Amino acid sequence: MAGSAVGLGNIWRFPYMVGEHGGAAFIIIYILCCLLVSLPIFFAESIIGKSSRKDTFGALESLAPKGRKVGYVAILASFIILSFYSVVGGWSFDYLLRSCAGGFCGLGLDEAKAVFATMGESTVESVSCMLVFLGLTAMIVGAGVDKGIGRFSKISIPVLFLMVLLIAVVSLRLPGADKGVEYLVRPDFSKIDGPAVAAALGQSFFSLSLGVGTILTYSSYMQEDENILSAGGDMNPES
Repeated sequence: MAGSAVGLGNIWRFPYMVGEHGGAAFIIIYILCCLLVSLPIFFAESIIGKSSRKDTFGALESLAPKGRKVGYVAILASFIILSFYSVVGGWSFDYLLRSCAGGFCGLGLDEAKAVFATMGESTVESVSCMLVFLGLTAMIVGAGVDKGIGRFSKISIPVLFLMVLLIAVVSLRLPGADKGVEYLVRPDFSKIDGPAVAAALGQSFFSLSLGVGTILTYSSYMQEDENILSAGGDMNPES
């Protein structure tokens, strides 16, 4: 669940949303949305998954005969999300190869932007990297929740945490970083409006992977004597 929560939505999308909607003010609204709306739904999905011991289709069908149709919608949503993730994942894989080869050494901002533009214009390069990303994803998912996703997350999440920590340290050493920190910790509620609240609520749904079958599937693997409240508290991305 930690691997599901800590993704593009919270690393890439969340920072610029905070910047657009009043810094800490947006974070406060986001946390309230998580606690008051999204977390109860999260626990509800966990209860359904744990009690049914079935996949998304079976879990929802156990609630109502037409629940299976809702399961199709959830899987379709996951497919749409994957179609977006696979493209960005391909970009990331391409950037990783370029970085390891020293392709960004000595480049200025405009030159680095040109690298991305060139990469995006190359259909062969973009599609090839996307297919590599999808292939690696299929291998991990094909190994199962425990031996595949679980084992990969135990390695990737600590590495990701160290990378984010390193980025934070480097960012704080950049010129003008003090102004960024000041903007972050000083709430500006004048920028909070209806669209900002809607964005915070949508972000909280995205953070907890609600409505796409993820919680239903993972919670079906929980032990009978495992407490959903305590386990869910550990899963909460704010923990």
